[in-house]
Amino acid sequence: MVMQKEIFIPDSGNLLPYGGEVRLYPAFYAKEQADRIFEDLRGGLAWRQEPIWMFGKQVMQPRLTALYGNPNQPYSYSGISMDALPWTSVLDEIKKNIEKFTGCQFTHVLCNFYRDGNDSMGWHRDNEAVLGRNPTIASLTFGVTRVFQLRDYPSKKNKVEVPLSHGSLLIMAGESQHLWEHQLPKTKKVNGPRINLTFRKLLM
Repeated sequence: MVMQKEIFIPDSGNLLPYGGEVRLYPAFYAKEQADRIFEDLRGGLAWRQEPIWMFGKQVMQPRLTALYGNPNQPYSYSGISMDALPWTSVLDEIKKNIEKFTGCQFTHVLCNFYRDGNDSMGWHRDNEAVLGRNPTIASLTFGVTRVFQLRDYPSKKNKVEVPLSHGSLLIMAGESQHLWEHQLPKTKKVNGPRINLTFRKLLM
């Protein structure tokens, strides 16, 4: 069981200087819980490496992914269309914890497995039409700490860097997906693995 204790969890305050809301909860899951969840996810999810198109040629994504969620509702992003697998017991319990904490409902979770510092996610926005106008994205981290970056989308300036540690929760809401883009860059400073769960609500 991965039920979250009903305790007050302080946040960072809004990390964005304008245009939306991003908040970090560094200790959403305690280390012992986070350790168990990490092992359950690493060995219990159907990880795949998907091909994507970049600069006119097809390459393999620099990470492993898996999509879980409500049936008969695929999710498409960056030229990839994924069918959702049924919720595992661990993912379902985590979803319930996140929904209770945020007051939001989520239909899907996109899971990312960064095997080491060579795995990454490039600059992008979670602004697919199926997510609605101002989606709330709940992002959980398990494993090694990686630096998450945001920057002003129109100007490509005003970069914000956020270390995402083991058991932490990042919430992106409001206009953040319109005015800001984000990435997880490669790094030579990290050798260990990280699993990231990004919960989102797909509209019918």
